Amino acid sequence: MKQETLLKVSGLKMHFDAGKGKTVKAVDGISFHIKEGETFGLVGESGCGKSTTGRVLLRLYEPTEGGVQYRGKHIHKLTEAESFRYNRKIQMIFQDPYASLNPRLTVRDILLEPMEIHGLYGGRKGRLEKVDELLESVGLNRAFANRYPHEFSGGQRQRIGIARALALEPEFIVADEPISALDVSVQAQVVNLLKKLQKEKGLTFLFIAHDLSMVKHISDRIGVMYLGHMVEITASSRLYQEPLHPYTQALLSAIPIPDPDIEDKRKRIILKGELPSPINPPSGCVFRTRCPAAMSICTAKKPVLKEAEEGHYVACHLYDGEVKKEDDEMEVTLQTR
Repeated sequence: MKQETLLKVSGLKMHFDAGKGKTVKAVDGISFHIKEGETFGLVGESGCGKSTTGRVLLRLYEPTEGGVQYRGKHIHKLTEAESFRYNRKIQMIFQDPYASLNPRLTVRDILLEPMEIHGLYGGRKGRLEKVDELLESVGLNRAFANRYPHEFSGGQRQRIGIARALALEPEFIVADEPISALDVSVQAQVVNLLKKLQKEKGLTFLFIAHDLSMVKHISDRIGVMYLGHMVEITASSRLYQEPLHPYTQALLSAIPIPDPDIEDKRKRIILKGELPSPINPPSGCVFRTRCPAAMSICTAKKPVLKEAEEGHYVACHLYDGEVKKEDDEMEVTLQTR
């Protein structure tokens, strides 16, 4: 059965005024799509524009340029009635489980609030039954409904956050680094819970993270961002086996392998220099100032995201068919894991 495209992002730019005539190019022309029922992982260093992208999808920001279509409709051109339905169908799981829950409300009231706003489940009785159902669906006892957020651990709070996201029966969830603030042992539990809920409820996820080792286990496809640009998109398994972009290769080389023999022999790719400022990004390819395979064309021309192999897209001049060896001394060797 062919999966339908649920969400499509085209040439999205999100720029912010930094004052004194300067502009922060947080997201600078990215395009990707997410199919119904899949998990699309979005990874990259802090400050690359991942969370900003998620906030645009939630309509918290009006994009500077480009657009987002949800089931074929532009999300920033919806009528008031369509906007109300969209706000129900797309929800968010926040990064910080300690800051994302109102400390003055009980868990019951936290879960009831969105239901009451949207007038769901018939009335008070139906909503209270839904609260119990939600708590059990995320692995919490229904008796916890009377407690306040400060009475829970970080992992339990994140489960409450997940339950709140599910309260409106959404189709699409933006998970903004939902496990980065949790202990490693709890991270696996939350990821397994999300996979279980996805299977049961047919959910679609945008899973934002900077930990590639964890993204591998939950994502069907992965997009890699660098300084506001999308540099590579492919299936999760292929990205880890055959990373094409030098930046992706460097990220993957930093993941430790639990085999001392392999770990000792493999080569770690250390990127030189500092991450450029999104206020004044490099000309041409934004990664060229740190790239071990940079060429003269990288300074003059910005690479476009193209299909290098079937289903494998990369924005790099090494794969665009336009690179010619201009002198015998230039030898580009991709470093692989």
